[in-house]
Amino acid sequence: MTASIIFDYFPDLSSEQKEQFKKLEFLYKDWNQKINVVSRKDIDELYVRHVLHSLAIAKFQQFKPGSTVLDVGTGGGFPGVPLAILFPETQFMLVDAIGKKIKVVQEVVDGLGITNVVAKHTRVEEISEQFDFIVSRAVAAMPTFVHWVKGRIKKESVHERKNGILYLKGGDLTEELKDYKTTQIYDLTDYFKEDFFETKKVVYLPMKYKGK
Repeated sequence: MTASIIFDYFPDLSSEQKEQFKKLEFLYKDWNQKINVVSRKDIDELYVRHVLHSLAIAKFQQFKPGSTVLDVGTGGGFPGVPLAILFPETQFMLVDAIGKKIKVVQEVVDGLGITNVVAKHTRVEEISEQFDFIVSRAVAAMPTFVHWVKGRIKKESVHERKNGILYLKGGDLTEELKDYKTTQIYDLTDYFKEDFFETKKVVYLPMKYKGK
């Protein structure tokens, strides 16, 4: 599978964005031989299982210029790196507690020449900044994740949709989300036709605030 699948689903990319998406395969294959951040099986399916999967968030939410997004437990840079290519005027912070993964993220970001990403080797609990949205790919059950990111979301929304969490997850989420009445779940099969997306979802949890 090549980068052309990205171009099919996102036809309005600039020539620079197309080049950056094309470069992802070389950069990840090269770095994956040195530091394994993507499974051997998945590296050949990079554009569907990682890049397109990450971009599912963009089918649901477009990030405005000047807005800020935190990617928690980014691993090798997903969903943050593909989203940063797609939204070059949005600022992204990608964090992971495993140093070698953040090293790969930094090398990929440098290799792409993108300037709207900060990669940090840290735990999310140690970050003091606040963001418009927090994104992630199934790094923990939702109650755990909500606890981790408490206080990290800005109260004032610049988008029509309220600030909150955008979470890529698969399978049956009934039990995990039963305490979150405001959650909205969207099937990725509504956006993509590939078999990989059959059980995949994007979960949106708007953050509620007491007081004002």
